[in-house]
Amino acid sequence: MADDNTGEKVIWFLAGVTVGAGIGLLFAPKSGRETRQYLGEKTAGGREFLTETGRDLYTKGRKLYERGRALAEDLGREGEAATEKSA
Repeated sequence: MADDNTGEKVIWFLAGVTVGAGIGLLFAPKSGRETRQYLGEKTAGGREFLTETGRDLYTKGRKLYERGRALAEDLGREGEAATEKSA
């Protein structure tokens, strides 16, 4: 089985984003006020994106859970019926 190192990849990705953002700020062609305003806008946009994505993931997870639950119940009924027939 392959190693699952997704968490490690995410950590390195976030570290790269942080370093890249820091370097970008050092070489920013805008004034401090403009840069802060830009960062505030991007942060708000990122927050919205994360909120929407979180809601979508929750909804999809809930649907998947309900489908799995219904399937398990159906299989349980079929198993009980098969047991009763063989007895």
